[in-house]
Amino acid sequence: MATLQLSNVVKSFDKTTIIHGVDLTVSDGEFVVFVGPSGCGKSTLLRIISGLEPTTSGDIRIDGQRVNDITAAHRGCSMVFQSYALYPHMSVYDNMAFGLENLGVAKALIETKVNAAAMLLQLEPLLQRKPTQLSGGQRQRVAIGRSIVREPKLFLFDEPLSNLDAELRVSMRAEIRDLHSRLGATMIYVTHDQVEAMTMADKIVVLRDGRIEQVGSPLDLYNRPCNQFVAGFIGSPRMNFVPVTQFPHAAPGSKTVGIRPEHAQLADAGPLQLLVSQVEQLGSTSILHGNVVSDAPFELILSGQTAIRRGDTVKVTAPAEHLHFFDQNGLCL
Repeated sequence: MATLQLSNVVKSFDKTTIIHGVDLTVSDGEFVVFVGPSGCGKSTLLRIISGLEPTTSGDIRIDGQRVNDITAAHRGCSMVFQSYALYPHMSVYDNMAFGLENLGVAKALIETKVNAAAMLLQLEPLLQRKPTQLSGGQRQRVAIGRSIVREPKLFLFDEPLSNLDAELRVSMRAEIRDLHSRLGATMIYVTHDQVEAMTMADKIVVLRDGRIEQVGSPLDLYNRPCNQFVAGFIGSPRMNFVPVTQFPHAAPGSKTVGIRPEHAQLADAGPLQLLVSQVEQLGSTSILHGNVVSDAPFELILSGQTAIRRGDTVKVTAPAEHLHFFDQNGLCL
């Protein structure tokens, strides 16, 4: 387990700056998720922490020690990649043992560590199989096991579930979160999927264009986004944004009102009229898609099933306590 501190970290390639002065503290044993759209710099930041990419400027400290000049192999981090990066000609056992063998660890200790990790990840029956004989989820567990045997200070995950189907991603999310609880390890996890971020993280770091927009617990970011970007990124479906002119009692200085689809309600006399373009009937819930004033796209989640159909117009409101107001710069008021 370890603490991590980033101080004014900058990364540039030639004249293009990718990471702009990032400051971040990760506490011992925390599960921190970096989330943001493609190209926001989250994977680059993870590679900087691991030592696979050097910083242009700024400091990286692990357990208080500055590690900028320490190589990746000796920094105490272990990376789990999206591609698994397993050796196809080696057995599961040999894949998990390979890194320790390169470090000259005694054979008996390697066997103890590999067997312990295999038990933790339910890989014991698979130790003599080759990666091509495994499912995607099993291969990802092998990649995680390879990290566990090294007993790193920091576990780093770079979009490890992206290659899995939807059902397997859900189960693997639970497995990784459970693994964190059992190990008590410090983990940093990169994803573009905000559902993964919400369901896995102790703390979420929202990135945009190489800058941190907001840091907080999943519910902090959901309930109190600092700006319109975070409000629209955290939550599924995303928050609706409509002109403030539709709400007579808006906060002073506001330009845009945000309403989450799950907080919008049908009403006999609501401030918004929704022209329904699509209805998703999910059984337990229904999702209305359409447009409101000024052709602003709008989604509304209803409990249960509905008789509303494409082409219908319905009136919509939302409780005042669930409205979010943003100024002309997109900052939350």
